[in-house]
Amino acid sequence: MNASPPRSLAPPDPAADRLRAALDQLAPHAAPADKLAALIAARLDQLPLPGAGAGATLDRFRALCAVARHDLVLGRLFEAHADALAILAELAPDCAPPDGAVGVWAAEPPDARVLMTPHTADGRVRLDGRKAWCSGAGVLTQALVTVWGAAGDGPHLAWVDLRAPGVAIDESVWRAVGMRGSASYDVRFDAVPARIVGRDGIYLTRPGFWHGGAGVAACWLGGALALGDALRAAVARRPDDALALCALGRVDAALAAAIALLRATADAIDGRGDDAAIAPITLALRLRGFIERSASFVLDEAAQILGPVPFCREARFARLAADLPIYLRQWHGPRDFAALGRLAADRSCAWAP
Repeated sequence: MNASPPRSLAPPDPAADRLRAALDQLAPHAAPADKLAALIAARLDQLPLPGAGAGATLDRFRALCAVARHDLVLGRLFEAHADALAILAELAPDCAPPDGAVGVWAAEPPDARVLMTPHTADGRVRLDGRKAWCSGAGVLTQALVTVWGAAGDGPHLAWVDLRAPGVAIDESVWRAVGMRGSASYDVRFDAVPARIVGRDGIYLTRPGFWHGGAGVAACWLGGALALGDALRAAVARRPDDALALCALGRVDAALAAAIALLRATADAIDGRGDDAAIAPITLALRLRGFIERSASFVLDEAAQILGPVPFCREARFARLAADLPIYLRQWHGPRDFAALGRLAADRSCAWAP
């Protein structure tokens, strides 16, 4: 018999506990950017790195989930900042620590591409072009940005100080209602100095890319848990409402399954359990797809049982209900399920209980 329980059954970790305590002390109506600055100032952004033999990926996921459960926009900004720190630790450990909030801007729509021009022999370049979907623009001090060479080579990953001359933010394109506070503006670069920290697509091909993708799902789960909290509180006021109890039962089952998969994924990333040999891309796509479906299900159940009142008269619930569907659209639906299907088709024994 093992002397210690499996990691997924361990008690909550100190990092998540400290974050929860700090979140409770923040001003309820403070802007997400101010909350993010407070967490960084208190060094609560120093999360365990995913994988890499550290064995604390579940602690990281719990922390991300806790922040998103408190405030989904804050969770979006905090996750990107934590992901940037993990990327720098993996690809550029000699890089000076950031002195504020950091983001990862890697969207590549065909009409918005940033080009790099070599500047010095030590990896310094100049950046020109427009980047779209830059979450946290105007809030961040630095960012990791995917860029391309003049010959079409890339993507390369550039480390940019957003306070440098030549950085211009276009707020006019961001007309969102949901996730409005994420400030996902366009950013224009005009001869902006930067340092290349990852060349020739390594940003996308390293295992850490998919570890980060799984971390986003932990934030989605935080949003779903916040909705579940609201539904449970409402049902407690209607203890004899059989339909409300039925909805809460369905939500309980969905959230329990999502939590179990999050734990199993964290264990697999850390090299434990029956799934330890599964590729990071498969682990992340499974988790993202299941949690996206679970979160959408919870939102639908809450809408069916609670009706319009919380959507129209309860500010926090209304904002969460608007924010979560937009955040979930980082899951690309049929395209991502097709990618997972291709991976499943290539395995002779894909599933074993």
